[in-house]
Amino acid sequence: MSTPVQNAPAQHELWAAEKVATHSTIATAPNGLRFSAWGQTRIAHAEMERLVGAVPRALAPALSARCYYFVPLVMAEGENGAEGGTVFAAPDYSADASDRAICHRNTTLGLVEAVFISTRLVEDRFGLSFEFAINVAHNFVDAVGVPESFGELVWSQALAAVRGETSQEAWDARRRAIDPSDAAEATPAATPAGIPAGVDERARKAYQDAAFADAVAIYVLSLAIDFDYHDLREREYPLLAAPALAERLRHIARLFPANDGYEFQILYRRRG
Repeated sequence: MSTPVQNAPAQHELWAAEKVATHSTIATAPNGLRFSAWGQTRIAHAEMERLVGAVPRALAPALSARCYYFVPLVMAEGENGAEGGTVFAAPDYSADASDRAICHRNTTLGLVEAVFISTRLVEDRFGLSFEFAINVAHNFVDAVGVPESFGELVWSQALAAVRGETSQEAWDARRRAIDPSDAAEATPAATPAGIPAGVDERARKAYQDAAFADAVAIYVLSLAIDFDYHDLREREYPLLAAPALAERLRHIARLFPANDGYEFQILYRRRG
């Protein structure tokens, strides 16, 4: 694996994404993913290589048009960093830039779909690793979609009323799918075979997309670092029951085996 070079431009100068890309050295991980570090990211090269390398090889072909840029802070012009605005990166942390920064931004640079990720908005390895993993997961879903077998698994769990979900997006879409009265606009189309009448089919697909992206991200995260599942908990929705998540992750592991040098394990905490 080649080593990315972190350039050191003037501390308070903002660079447009195109300029960052022009002055960055692109590395290619053994799994085929391309990435680069620019500015004072405060991430050791070995740590970044380990993180990017955690993405299973079987996922990588769908991400061949992507390049992941790790920069201190990323921001975009326009209200709330709206898509389509010019993307900028700050070469180092500053309070002013931090106030304007966002976790990530996607932008097209020629033939490359660039994903800029802020490394200095989070202070721990867990937060940055999950930000990278969830981007990878959503990029894969955008390119390929959801494997039918996984979609069937999560839908069977939803119909069995398994407790909780893996994200607010998945939780909301699942509720709309099961009870279309929760949706602003229920799908009037005929219900496919095997799906109960009254199901909002668009919400069901959105639920499967979100649940799959979440599961892939958690799986990649588990390959990159050791973490406690409850660290993912948020207040707005109940976290998916651990046995149900384990079933999803084992399914993902069968579809996308871990690379050499990485190990997938699920460890249950004993009640003492």
